[in-house]
Amino acid sequence: MTEIRVLGCSGGIGGPLRTTSFLVDQHVLIDAGTGVADLSLAELALVDRVFLTHSHLDHIAMLPLMLDSVGAMRNQPLEVLATTETIAILQQHIFNWQVWPDFSQIPDPQHPFLRFTPIQLGQTIALGRHARLQVLPAEHTVPAVAYALRCSKGSWVFSGDTVGGEAFWRAVNTLPDLRYLIMETAFCVREAELARLSKHLSPDTLAEQLACLQLPVELYITHLKPGELELTMQEIHALAARWQPRMLQAGHVFSL
Repeated sequence: MTEIRVLGCSGGIGGPLRTTSFLVDQHVLIDAGTGVADLSLAELALVDRVFLTHSHLDHIAMLPLMLDSVGAMRNQPLEVLATTETIAILQQHIFNWQVWPDFSQIPDPQHPFLRFTPIQLGQTIALGRHARLQVLPAEHTVPAVAYALRCSKGSWVFSGDTVGGEAFWRAVNTLPDLRYLIMETAFCVREAELARLSKHLSPDTLAEQLACLQLPVELYITHLKPGELELTMQEIHALAARWQPRMLQAGHVFSL
């Protein structure tokens, strides 16, 4: 059995709110938002691979600090898997010796704390014996992907930050064992124009996108903005009631 633990799923911070990250069976992270900071040092040291959807800060914020905290405790580099475009952004803007040390070169280039591995759309990566992670298309303001975690008891899909799009739904609708769909909705209806400009979903565009879904699924909503949780969920329930959407919360565990 594979377990996916929600470390963070908020569109911001404040109090108990944490930004996006999922822990898969102790050894894999999908995104590295502020929710990662709630893991113990021992738990952080167990993580071998981090799959990134894109380069925005709320999805990568804890990656530099995680490396600093447990890099020396590990006997192999932490592998960060992302598109070539996302890797280039991280190398240029984060691990550049100005914002943060380049952990792909220290303690020395032969024994670094960090190793980047490029991934491509459509690629499937094995996660142990019983799970595979498939890279799906996503449309956002920076190069981005979504992920489908495929296990013996079904598939779990995380849209990442996206406006959906034909390519995303075409890939999702090919998953006959789809059980869970995690969709972002960052803004309420009155901020639909801001959502459009930033390539996020609002409840009205979420409903439009869900019309493309051809499979039964348990729908969870992520990336809600602090201060607009109740309003946005009310609007989602009104506009997408047939899907019985639920608000994703930190601490939730999916089992597949």
